Amino acid sequence: MAPTSTPTPYDFPRLRVSVHLEDDTRFLAQDDPVPEFFDVKFCPYQPLDARPVFAAVSKKHIIVCRLTAAADDSNPCEIISIIRDDDTEARNYSCTWTRDAETGRPLLCYGGEDAKIKVYDIIEQKLVNCLVGHGGDVCDVVTSPIDPLIIASCSDDTTVRIWSLDPKHEKQPCLCILGGEGHYWNLLTLAWHDTGRYILSAGHDQIINLWTVPDLPTEHTDRPVEVHYPHFSTSEVHSSLVDCVSFYGDYILSRACHDDVIVLWKIEGFSSQDPPPPQSMAPTTINPANLTRSAFSPGVSAECPAPYTRLIEFQTLGCGPQFFMRFKLHFVPDQHPILAFCNANGKIYFWDFEQITGFHDYVNAVKRPKRDGEEAVLKPSWLPAITHRANTNGKAAPTVREKKAADKAHRTELEQIPELRAQYNQETLQTWDGKFTVGNPQVPLKPHKIENCGASTFVGRQVAWSPGGEWCVVVGSSNFALVFQRWVPKKDA
Repeated sequence: MAPTSTPTPYDFPRLRVSVHLEDDTRFLAQDDPVPEFFDVKFCPYQPLDARPVFAAVSKKHIIVCRLTAAADDSNPCEIISIIRDDDTEARNYSCTWTRDAETGRPLLCYGGEDAKIKVYDIIEQKLVNCLVGHGGDVCDVVTSPIDPLIIASCSDDTTVRIWSLDPKHEKQPCLCILGGEGHYWNLLTLAWHDTGRYILSAGHDQIINLWTVPDLPTEHTDRPVEVHYPHFSTSEVHSSLVDCVSFYGDYILSRACHDDVIVLWKIEGFSSQDPPPPQSMAPTTINPANLTRSAFSPGVSAECPAPYTRLIEFQTLGCGPQFFMRFKLHFVPDQHPILAFCNANGKIYFWDFEQITGFHDYVNAVKRPKRDGEEAVLKPSWLPAITHRANTNGKAAPTVREKKAADKAHRTELEQIPELRAQYNQETLQTWDGKFTVGNPQVPLKPHKIENCGASTFVGRQVAWSPGGEWCVVVGSSNFALVFQRWVPKKDA
């Protein structure tokens, strides 16, 4: 249903429609009865006022759809193209958008089990290139944020490859290989830093690496540049295989199978404002007992007791043993950063980072001593208070002594602030504490908003946000796409 409330920056998307797209399992060479979308990406090269276009990748098909904002409850999703991969060994997992070097037309790159990255012209509806070089499944493909002709891919062969679609590199499109001593097991995910100078990679070996991207060749080259060591490497952040990583500025977001959390953390000493470190500074694997190696804080000291710091955890219950489940952070200028993730039970979780900092500011303002005549601090409009219902079950109310004992045993930090305790009940303060208090990085924040798609067996594989932030699409099992919307135009009078 289309949202109808007055739009505000604090709005979360609401489920508009669920779309069941074609079952493509009959096109698979081997017996595989499970239809599933693995990836979805919005085209980033449209004007913000254009109707957003996204591509959803299933095993044999890529479905390209256009979304239309409307105040009624009509289906906003229009299928404009279906790409069928007829290669016998093809089973695709990932995609990314790029552009034609000469015409600027949108191109879609996708890859999967056949170890190839295929480049498809959406306008002409034809395959225009095929990048070959990986020795195993291609599990993720991402486009450089500073050059749409540069893409990176990661593979079961444990390497990250950086490719060029520039005609100058037609004979040797692979410009760089990040490999060597970085990973020893299949890779699942990678991410570019906004500067284009750093790449994160992670996968089955539980290791998260940060690589410094060298200066890439601008003319034809016969041999790719090889980078053997990352400048930061750790297997301590998570306890299982890592299937999603992302940058948030210079901070890092990552998720692992079995952990039931997304972690926000930072590499101590790392700043993208500093010049990229030379390859000679990259720490080697000479001491395999070191679970974390860093060129940014090479030694432990009182000023820097650890090479990385865990900042916040976000609670993602209901994932079980599933992996290849990816979150997405909407992070653009002049809008709130919003993190979205879908679990294995059809629940979609949202967190608004601006609400976390706004709540912190509100609590500090409440705690600040007031001068005579100073007005009381107003509660933010997006912060709801919970009203107690009357007790109708006949259960006796606790005595004063019981209340005091319970308060002392379970009182949260917020409940210890007299001004808040005087205005709001215990349930309200405990709810706020669970969603917004970040004092202990080992206590996960509960979602700020939960949407339920109504299918308890739906496994979310990937989330995507439109460039303008008004649409959010989740894809996953049974070839379902969940379309969420906010900031809907009002109906004409």
